[in-house]
Amino acid sequence: RRGLRIGDLFNPELFAAKLKEVLEYHNFTLVNYYKVDAVDFQQTFDDAMAVADILKAMVVDVTELLDQTRLAGDNILFEGAQGTLLDIDHGTYPYVTSSNTTAGGVATGAGFGPLNLDYVLGIIKAYTTRVGSGPFPTELYDGLEKQDPVGKHLGTVGHEFGATTGRLRRTGWLDAVAMRRAVQINSISGFCLTKLDVLDGLETLKICIGYQLEDGTVTNVTPLAAEGYEKVTPVYEEMPGWSENTVGATSVEQLPQAALDYIKRIEEITGVPVDIISTGPDRVETMVLRNPFA
Repeated sequence: RRGLRIGDLFNPELFAAKLKEVLEYHNFTLVNYYKVDAVDFQQTFDDAMAVADILKAMVVDVTELLDQTRLAGDNILFEGAQGTLLDIDHGTYPYVTSSNTTAGGVATGAGFGPLNLDYVLGIIKAYTTRVGSGPFPTELYDGLEKQDPVGKHLGTVGHEFGATTGRLRRTGWLDAVAMRRAVQINSISGFCLTKLDVLDGLETLKICIGYQLEDGTVTNVTPLAAEGYEKVTPVYEEMPGWSENTVGATSVEQLPQAALDYIKRIEEITGVPVDIISTGPDRVETMVLRNPFA
């Protein structure tokens, strides 16, 4: 455990001692194996001290701050990034990110007691997407080998490009098997269903309710290894789509019956209520059926 931490900057002498130890360790490798110059201690120390005061002003005891906020009765919102199945421990390894993207990351990342979380909102789209490589049983469109017109519709109308990378997202039907695993891992209290309007105009909708294995059996449990996804075939349940325009709808009364049926079926399959529905990119194009902070 050689890494230097921001807290070490509070004590320059201690920081200097730790920095020397770290540089001795790494410089040996750099000089003897990579045949490059050693990293200079004084220059590195001076660079760190030059920004120390700026960084120290931003440092607080996060655990204490959050707990005092909780005890005061104030609302606290934690926001995660990326999807559950990109979690380094629980995702489709090795096609994952480098951190814990699940609700448990709140406890480890922020030092917040897990029993103090009283509501977990799972953000889902009305269909499924993925950026980059990795298993995707319900995939319809990837811009290369898979060119299903429905998948292209989802990507085009849904503006499916990676927020950071700008890469085209792969698109497919809603995967309730993957959603079920996300519910298990995160203890999801309610869903926020986004991009419902992207499904406008589709004659038939499909929800993956199971994976058929090579021996013909059907399971609703995701494979433990990424390689296992290569051996499954999605089992779909079909539902009628709708021709009505739902863009900007702000109440369930404005939604066609087929859309309401689709939402209800998601709730039935996952056992989790849909508490928030989004029908457009603007934040006002949202209906809150149950307030997470209520």
